[in-house]
Amino acid sequence: RLEKLKYATVFTLFDPTGLFRGDGAAYAGAAVLLALVVGGLILLCLGYNPLLVYQTMLNGALAKKTARASVVRNAVPLAIVALGVTLAFKMKFWNIGGEGQILIGGIAATAVSFIFGRSIPQWVLLSLMAAASIIMAGLYGMIPAVFKAKFKTNETLLTLMFNYIATQLIVMLQNTRSWQDAANNFPKVRMLDFYSRLPRVFGVHIGWIIALVMLALYYFYIQKTKHGYEIKVIGDSMETAQYAGINASKVMIRTMFLSAALCGLAGFLQVAGADGTLLESTAGGVGFTAIMVAWMADMKP
Repeated sequence: RLEKLKYATVFTLFDPTGLFRGDGAAYAGAAVLLALVVGGLILLCLGYNPLLVYQTMLNGALAKKTARASVVRNAVPLAIVALGVTLAFKMKFWNIGGEGQILIGGIAATAVSFIFGRSIPQWVLLSLMAAASIIMAGLYGMIPAVFKAKFKTNETLLTLMFNYIATQLIVMLQNTRSWQDAANNFPKVRMLDFYSRLPRVFGVHIGWIIALVMLALYYFYIQKTKHGYEIKVIGDSMETAQYAGINASKVMIRTMFLSAALCGLAGFLQVAGADGTLLESTAGGVGFTAIMVAWMADMKP
């Protein structure tokens, strides 16, 4: 009641007409409008024309076909990783390890590509790369969940620390002869053969189709399955979950596997689709930016 009263007071002060009250879409629209206004004021103070700057931003993102393709390509990992962290956040498990889980997925996909090369059909190779990235990242993400369930460790700190482990694994692989790019004088993982690259649809790798499928599957999983129900109950109240006989530790570990697996899938799409190689910057901050995407989307697909 106090929380409702507090928000009601705030919105009465800033929105006396009640136009935005109780409407999530209107809240989002008002937030965007306010951000543009504040940004415009800052630009004015710096001596720039806000309308011209905003027009340049839109043109740079949407005016040309290549720009639109770039926007979609950048949105793919953000959407998938946001879904991954949302799964964990829904049960109040704060997975801040998306960066590392993306990298582990990229490592697994690259390893499969190097091992099998052109010895198997391309669709089998790509399927194995995707499966390896999902499984290895999922197992990697399970470790903090096991520690949380068994020893009550702080998952925020542990998942964050695991990001650095994944980065250092890539540094090690860059200095491993069988992974190195012989054409370069500095440590670098060699490029993937085009046989290991994802096909393109409308100028963008098929990761955007996979992202849309993941969005639909996520909605079905959360809204229509027992597992999704258990996640929501645990997120709402651990006491209620225990009273209902839900094994919270089991759900936590299972859900973190799925959360990290989605991040690993994004790693596969980055390596086989966007970048064509494995880098320390393969995650590129996506693991952290996706957290903001998840919250701004109100944890909804």
